[in-house]
Amino acid sequence: MRINVTRSSMPAFDEFAEEIRDLWDTRWLTNMGSKHEELQKSLEEFLGVPHVILYTNGHLALENAIAAMNLPEGGEVITTPFTFVSTTHAISRNGLVPVFCDINDRDYTIDADRIESLITEKTVAIVPVHVYGNVCDVEKIAALAEKYHLKVVYDAAHAFAVRYKGASTAGFGDMSMFSFHATKVFHTIEGGAVCFKDDAMVQEMNDRKNFGIRNAEECVYIGGNAKMNEFQAAMGICNLRHLENEIEKRKEVWKHYHGRLDGVPGIVMPAPQADTKPNYAYFPAIFDGYKYERDEIAARLAEQGIFARKYFFPLTSDYECYRGWPTAGREKTPVAAHIADRVLTLPMYADLAADDIDRICDIILG
Repeated sequence: MRINVTRSSMPAFDEFAEEIRDLWDTRWLTNMGSKHEELQKSLEEFLGVPHVILYTNGHLALENAIAAMNLPEGGEVITTPFTFVSTTHAISRNGLVPVFCDINDRDYTIDADRIESLITEKTVAIVPVHVYGNVCDVEKIAALAEKYHLKVVYDAAHAFAVRYKGASTAGFGDMSMFSFHATKVFHTIEGGAVCFKDDAMVQEMNDRKNFGIRNAEECVYIGGNAKMNEFQAAMGICNLRHLENEIEKRKEVWKHYHGRLDGVPGIVMPAPQADTKPNYAYFPAIFDGYKYERDEIAARLAEQGIFARKYFFPLTSDYECYRGWPTAGREKTPVAAHIADRVLTLPMYADLAADDIDRICDIILG
């Protein structure tokens, strides 16, 4: 049986069908209807933030969040190349210049000790990324932002429901973006959200996701269409009911993998972060000096219908569209390059059977 790197969690069919039943009565399918409003309020309560703005996907959520910072065109934004390319595109598509900072070798988030050396008179913001559910060094980043008067927008796509020192990742920085893509711990089929505390930003964020339109006679921004529809919101309402149970099931998968792979020479797995309640979103393994190289392991698994993912590989700074930029180059981010060449995220989802985990580990260890 084929095993993919992830498998979307879904409510029972009857539960979802009941959730969308009234849409056949109202015929209100998009444009911030009742399901949209219910999910938004539920997420604000769950995440403990005053404002959650919903989007049709995480990329447009991040792009709009950066746009709302009103940064000067050509300004430099410090970020990480060890991320999905959406992060880098969201910066570039706002007319800004990504400056790639290396990652640390403990949890693969941006190396907060290196950020200050990259700050110049052109630096306007930092876009850090919580990786695999691991939380960035938010204290150091906040201190640098205050010192140099920089905006901070977190790409928290991997970190939904993660808490650090009791605080939700939704509350860090000026804004935090979550992806609700079907592959995530919590999803709305496609979708995303921007979370923040500043009351003054609510109107602008709602305007920007609706073509910049404020009302029937005013268009105040050059915006796009990034609205979440009612079917997406309904899926989110259902999935939120089951989220804690899904995370507990993922935890058991995580523990099973560790029971088989801990202590194996040449296989490195990031240690749990202190003061953090994780979401067990991914299971990355670094094959560094192991008897088989990463690509060989991926091929051996694929031969048996098991599809792991080289995530993140390549670095975003290695892609053709960024190659040659003054701020790109593997030599500038050697830790990120080292990890990208050796990382393999193994299949991880709530319903992954123990026998399948053992089969995956037997292939890796064989």
